[in-house]
Amino acid sequence: MRVTTLSLPGVRLIAPDAFQDERGWFSELYRAERYRAAGITDAFVQDNVSVSARGVIRGLHLQEPKAQAKLVSVVQGEVFDVAVDVRVGSPSFGRWVGTRLSAANHHQLLIPEGFAHGFAVLSELAIVHYKCTRAYEAEAELTVRWDDPDLAIDWPVRDPILSAKDSAGRRLRDIDPARLPRVAAPVDA
Repeated sequence: MRVTTLSLPGVRLIAPDAFQDERGWFSELYRAERYRAAGITDAFVQDNVSVSARGVIRGLHLQEPKAQAKLVSVVQGEVFDVAVDVRVGSPSFGRWVGTRLSAANHHQLLIPEGFAHGFAVLSELAIVHYKCTRAYEAEAELTVRWDDPDLAIDWPVRDPILSAKDSAGRRLRDIDPARLPRVAAPVDA
Protein backbone atom coordinates (compact mmCIF):
# COMPACT_ATOMS: atom_id res chain seq x y z
CA MET A 1 0.00 0.00 0.00
CA ARG A 2 1.30 3.44 -0.96
CA VAL A 3 0.03 6.63 0.68
CA THR A 4 0.56 10.04 -0.92
CA THR A 5 -0.28 13.34 0.77
CA LEU A 6 -2.10 15.68 -1.61
CA SER A 7 -2.09 19.49 -1.62
CA LEU A 8 -4.65 19.93 1.19
CA PRO A 9 -3.87 19.05 4.82
CA GLY A 10 -4.94 15.54 5.73
CA VAL A 11 -6.21 14.60 2.24
CA ARG A 12 -4.39 11.46 1.11
CA LEU A 13 -4.36 9.32 -2.01
CA ILE A 14 -4.03 5.65 -1.13
CA ALA A 15 -3.00 2.94 -3.57
CA PRO A 16 -3.77 -0.45 -1.99
CA ASP A 17 -2.04 -3.49 -3.39
CA ALA A 18 -4.08 -5.13 -6.15
CA PHE A 19 -3.52 -8.56 -7.63
CA GLN A 20 -4.64 -9.18 -11.19
CA ASP A 21 -4.64 -12.24 -13.42
CA GLU A 22 -6.76 -13.75 -16.20
CA ARG A 23 -9.68 -14.19 -13.75
CA GLY A 24 -9.86 -10.50 -12.79
CA TRP A 25 -8.46 -8.70 -9.77
CA PHE A 26 -8.42 -8.77 -5.97
CA SER A 27 -7.68 -5.92 -3.58
CA GLU A 28 -7.99 -5.60 0.16
CA LEU A 29 -9.96 -2.34 0.49
CA TYR A 30 -9.35 -1.89 4.20
CA ARG A 31 -7.47 -3.52 7.06
CA ALA A 32 -7.30 -1.42 10.24
CA GLU A 33 -3.76 -2.37 11.29
CA ARG A 34 -2.34 -1.67 7.83
CA TYR A 35 -3.95 1.78 7.75
CA ARG A 36 -2.81 2.52 11.34
CA ALA A 37 0.75 1.60 10.32
CA ALA A 38 0.43 4.23 7.55
CA GLY A 39 -0.69 6.85 10.10
CA ILE A 40 -4.40 6.64 9.28
CA THR A 41 -6.15 6.10 12.61
CA ASP A 42 -9.76 6.97 11.73
CA ALA A 43 -12.36 4.63 13.24
CA PHE A 44 -14.91 3.91 10.54
CA VAL A 45 -18.49 3.11 11.64
CA GLN A 46 -20.59 3.17 8.45
CA ASP A 47 -20.10 1.91 4.88
CA ASN A 48 -22.04 3.35 1.93
CA VAL A 49 -22.37 2.34 -1.71
CA SER A 50 -23.50 4.71 -4.44
CA VAL A 51 -24.41 3.62 -7.98
CA SER A 52 -24.53 6.40 -10.58
CA ALA A 53 -24.67 6.85 -14.35
CA ARG A 54 -22.28 8.79 -16.58
CA GLY A 55 -22.56 12.55 -16.12
CA VAL A 56 -23.90 12.46 -12.55
CA ILE A 57 -22.32 14.80 -10.02
CA ARG A 58 -22.99 14.04 -6.36
CA GLY A 59 -22.04 16.69 -3.84
CA LEU A 60 -20.56 18.71 -2.42
CA HIS A 61 -21.65 17.23 0.93
CA LEU A 62 -20.50 17.45 4.53
CA GLN A 63 -21.93 17.10 8.02
CA GLU A 64 -21.56 19.74 10.72
CA PRO A 65 -21.82 19.04 13.57
CA LYS A 66 -20.95 15.35 13.72
CA ALA A 67 -18.39 15.69 10.93
CA GLN A 68 -17.39 12.63 8.94
CA ALA A 69 -14.03 11.60 7.57
CA LYS A 70 -14.45 9.42 4.47
CA LEU A 71 -12.39 6.77 2.73
CA VAL A 72 -13.63 6.63 -0.88
CA SER A 73 -12.97 3.94 -3.48
CA VAL A 74 -14.52 2.83 -6.77
CA VAL A 75 -15.37 -0.83 -7.35
CA GLN A 76 -16.74 -0.36 -10.88
CA GLY A 77 -16.16 2.43 -13.37
CA GLU A 78 -14.40 5.76 -12.86
CA VAL A 79 -15.09 9.04 -11.07
CA PHE A 80 -13.42 12.39 -10.57
CA ASP A 81 -13.43 12.70 -6.77
CA VAL A 82 -13.15 16.10 -5.04
CA ALA A 83 -12.40 17.29 -1.50
CA VAL A 84 -12.90 20.96 -0.52
CA ASP A 85 -11.54 22.48 2.69
CA VAL A 86 -14.50 24.28 4.32
CA ARG A 87 -12.97 24.70 7.80
CA VAL A 88 -13.32 28.26 9.03
CA GLY A 89 -9.86 29.58 9.96
CA SER A 90 -7.99 27.14 7.73
CA PRO A 91 -5.22 28.61 5.55
CA SER A 92 -6.58 26.43 2.73
CA PHE A 93 -10.26 27.40 3.25
CA GLY A 94 -12.13 27.15 -0.07
CA ARG A 95 -9.36 25.27 -1.85
CA TRP A 96 -10.05 21.94 -3.51
CA VAL A 97 -8.20 18.91 -4.77
CA GLY A 98 -9.50 16.35 -7.24
CA THR A 99 -8.29 12.99 -8.49
CA ARG A 100 -9.53 10.13 -10.63
CA LEU A 101 -10.56 7.02 -8.76
CA SER A 102 -11.40 3.89 -10.69
CA ALA A 103 -11.73 0.14 -10.51
CA ALA A 104 -8.72 0.02 -12.83
CA ASN A 105 -6.34 2.13 -10.69
CA HIS A 106 -7.66 0.84 -7.31
CA HIS A 107 -6.93 4.22 -5.69
CA GLN A 108 -8.71 5.54 -2.62
CA LEU A 109 -9.13 9.09 -1.35
CA LEU A 110 -9.04 9.82 2.38
CA ILE A 111 -11.05 12.96 3.13
CA PRO A 112 -10.70 14.31 6.68
CA GLU A 113 -13.44 15.81 8.82
CA GLY A 114 -14.17 19.42 7.89
CA PHE A 115 -14.02 18.86 4.13
CA ALA A 116 -16.88 18.80 1.64
CA HIS A 117 -16.91 15.84 -0.75
CA GLY A 118 -18.30 15.23 -4.21
CA PHE A 119 -17.65 13.27 -7.37
CA ALA A 120 -18.46 13.24 -11.08
CA VAL A 121 -19.07 9.96 -12.91
CA LEU A 122 -16.84 9.52 -15.97
CA SER A 123 -17.79 5.96 -16.99
CA GLU A 124 -21.12 4.54 -18.16
CA LEU A 125 -21.77 3.43 -14.59
CA ALA A 126 -19.81 3.86 -11.37
CA ILE A 127 -20.15 2.01 -8.10
CA VAL A 128 -18.55 4.06 -5.33
CA HIS A 129 -17.85 2.62 -1.89
CA TYR A 130 -17.04 4.87 1.04
CA LYS A 131 -16.39 4.32 4.70
CA CYS A 132 -17.43 7.06 7.17
CA THR A 133 -16.27 7.82 10.70
CA ARG A 134 -19.76 8.87 11.83
CA ALA A 135 -23.24 7.77 10.88
CA TYR A 136 -25.24 9.90 8.48
CA GLU A 137 -27.52 12.44 10.15
CA ALA A 138 -29.79 14.41 7.79
CA GLU A 139 -30.17 17.40 10.13
CA ALA A 140 -26.37 17.89 10.19
CA GLU A 141 -25.90 17.72 6.41
CA LEU A 142 -24.79 20.73 4.38
CA THR A 143 -24.62 20.94 0.58
CA VAL A 144 -22.23 23.35 -1.11
CA ARG A 145 -22.96 24.12 -4.79
CA TRP A 146 -20.99 21.88 -7.10
CA ASP A 147 -20.46 24.88 -9.41
CA ASP A 148 -19.70 27.54 -6.78
CA PRO A 149 -17.73 30.12 -8.80
CA ASP A 150 -15.57 30.98 -5.79
CA LEU A 151 -14.34 27.38 -5.62
CA ALA A 152 -13.89 27.14 -9.42
CA ILE A 153 -13.70 23.34 -9.44
CA ASP A 154 -12.60 22.12 -12.86
CA TRP A 155 -15.18 19.34 -13.23
CA PRO A 156 -14.63 17.09 -16.27
CA VAL A 157 -18.42 16.88 -16.77
CA ARG A 158 -20.53 19.56 -18.44
CA ASP A 159 -24.31 19.80 -17.93
CA PRO A 160 -24.32 17.24 -15.11
CA ILE A 161 -27.23 15.20 -13.84
CA LEU A 162 -28.01 16.44 -10.31
CA SER A 163 -30.37 15.54 -7.49
CA ALA A 164 -32.81 18.18 -6.25
CA LYS A 165 -30.69 18.50 -3.08
CA ASP A 166 -27.50 19.11 -5.06
CA SER A 167 -29.25 21.57 -7.39
CA ALA A 168 -30.32 23.54 -4.32
CA GLY A 169 -26.82 23.64 -2.76
CA ARG A 170 -25.57 27.02 -1.62
CA ARG A 171 -22.39 28.91 -2.39
CA LEU A 172 -19.84 28.48 0.37
CA ARG A 173 -19.83 32.25 1.03
CA ASP A 174 -23.62 32.14 1.64
CA ILE A 175 -23.45 29.49 4.37
CA ASP A 176 -23.40 30.95 7.88
CA PRO A 177 -19.82 30.44 9.15
CA ALA A 178 -21.30 29.29 12.49
CA ARG A 179 -22.66 26.23 10.59
CA LEU A 180 -19.25 25.35 9.12
CA PRO A 181 -16.52 23.32 10.82
CA ARG A 182 -13.62 25.15 12.43
CA VAL A 183 -9.92 24.36 12.39
CA ALA A 184 -9.16 22.36 15.49
CA ALA A 185 -5.88 20.57 16.11
CA PRO A 186 -3.48 20.55 13.16
CA VAL A 187 -4.10 17.75 10.68
CA ASP A 188 -1.06 15.69 9.68
CA ALA A 189 0.12 16.63 6.22
